Amino acid sequence: MEAMSQQHLSTNKNEKIILDTLKIANSALKLKNLKLNSLLEITNAINNNFSKKQLLKIFEFVLRSQLSIGKLAFFTNDDEEWQCSLRYGVADSFDGFDIESELLEYTEIVEIEDGGDKLFSEFDVLIPVLHKSSPLAFLLIGDIKEDLIENTQTKHIPFIQTLANIITVAIENKKLAKNTLKQAAVKRELELASEMQSMLFPSSLPKDDKIEISAFYQPHQQIGGDYYDYVKLNNNEVGLCMADVSGKGVSAALLMSNFQANLRALFQHATSLTELVQELNAKVNANAKGEKFITLFVAKYNFVTRVMHYVNAGQNPPIMLSQNTTSYLTTGCPGLGMLEELPKVREGILNVPKNAILFCYTDGVTELENDQGKEFGLSKLELILLEHQLSNMETLNESLVQTLKKHKGQMPYIDDIALFSCRFL
Repeated sequence: MEAMSQQHLSTNKNEKIILDTLKIANSALKLKNLKLNSLLEITNAINNNFSKKQLLKIFEFVLRSQLSIGKLAFFTNDDEEWQCSLRYGVADSFDGFDIESELLEYTEIVEIEDGGDKLFSEFDVLIPVLHKSSPLAFLLIGDIKEDLIENTQTKHIPFIQTLANIITVAIENKKLAKNTLKQAAVKRELELASEMQSMLFPSSLPKDDKIEISAFYQPHQQIGGDYYDYVKLNNNEVGLCMADVSGKGVSAALLMSNFQANLRALFQHATSLTELVQELNAKVNANAKGEKFITLFVAKYNFVTRVMHYVNAGQNPPIMLSQNTTSYLTTGCPGLGMLEELPKVREGILNVPKNAILFCYTDGVTELENDQGKEFGLSKLELILLEHQLSNMETLNESLVQTLKKHKGQMPYIDDIALFSCRFL
């Protein structure tokens, strides 16, 4: 009887062991299926292009409802600024972290000990998400269910880390895609702006028995603030100009487009260059509101009298070349938009010899630096003009452009470059 009792107890014990083993195996299987299903759900969400908000909701559901993580704070880097993208279970007193000083030093998973930094006191584990050595995100978790903890390590941390990496990479990819679309839109806008700006310049320049003109323009960026123009005023007179807006890029181009419209309109009605420049100064002040200014060289030339009237309003002085002699056209006034009221505007007047060359340029030419920090300068510019005084104007410009490229070497262009060369026949 006693033997049968012992046998019964042994059988019950074995059955209990088997049941416990089956229970553990079933629990492990359920957890494995849960993890696989979670990964599948997140993968499907990514494939279906779920929003960042939707991805974070799935992330929260898996950690909070299925893995019983009681507290969480998930920090991501958006547009170069750290922010808490997801947070739950944290006390109202939690004000977040100064990422720069508190978290950037961590490159490995850290178990947070009791009595540690008060900022970390509500959490148990810190999981950094890195790309190579650069941090992309930080996950802090706390109030972890006891059966998830084994010794001093959380046995599901590798899975949680995998989820955090997947979510972070998905968010980064969405950010990159958004930036790519934004850059493409900006590129297209700049291309359109460049096309529109090219329409501001003369569509053709004269090459006849009276005058030969050639021009070159290279913006520092896709669009710029340099401008040249040729305006036929009547059968005997033409207007010539070279201008440069302070600054570069879109804002400079917008101001220059407005300036071009005003210049062309006023050129036809102003009684003198002095009146023209004064009215242009008022227009620039009204449009730029003191934030930018424009330097300008403007001239009026008469084919019959061969007399040129000009005003240099702060522009790099054009060079007049005739019979191996150079002179600089400096007479004028300050740049436009520098002062509300211009002081007395002085007009330069000169007789233009036959075959003389007027060469106009912007400061991107003379200030172009080589790898030793040396500017191209006026002396080199004069030498090229003298060497090509018998060449046609297109050849002169092409030679100068090649010399500028050789001078700068591997250095970038630091400013817009504009050349405007005129031979008076």
